[in-house]
Amino acid sequence: MTGSRRTRKLFWRWRNNSLRRHTDVVEAWIILAAWAVVAVGGTVAGLVTSHAADEAFARQRTERHTVRAVVLDDVPRSTDALGTSAQRAASVRWTAPSGTTRTGRTLVNSGLKAGTEITLWQDAKGHLTIAPIGAGESAVESGFLGTVAGFALAGLVFGAEAAARWRLDCRRVEEWDRQWDLVGPRWSHRTG
Repeated sequence: MTGSRRTRKLFWRWRNNSLRRHTDVVEAWIILAAWAVVAVGGTVAGLVTSHAADEAFARQRTERHTVRAVVLDDVPRSTDALGTSAQRAASVRWTAPSGTTRTGRTLVNSGLKAGTEITLWQDAKGHLTIAPIGAGESAVESGFLGTVAGFALAGLVFGAEAAARWRLDCRRVEEWDRQWDLVGPRWSHRTG
């Protein structure tokens, strides 16, 4: 004999076998269901999340617009630990889409003089906001969020599967204990 031949039984949990327990069949169905939910549900969750994120980013790009603002106070020059010019909060004035003049505080580059015009972003209501994410960056971010959603669902499903299989193992141990209580006294007789 040149080597041992390994016998492999596919789907052994579903085959008729005198040693197969009901918990083995239940465990097989739990495993199958978990993988099916991960394969289908993870894909659906990822696609839905990616699509929703992409729509949210596209809506931000259409709702946000640049606006010219005027710095109201001198902004002292400062540098960060790396020696680059830091941003500081400053009062600014801009015109909202409704035509009203508004004032508020936002981060601007340090060293600006009062009266300097800067470009900021505002939403449809005239509130200052950050610049929207570009189309390329939003595609990457949407894909990342979709992937995270798929993996999150997989983690939840496999966690639930592990908990169910743990409970089945506990039931098996309890059943073995009950069976041993019946068989054990017959084997534990003493000689001599």
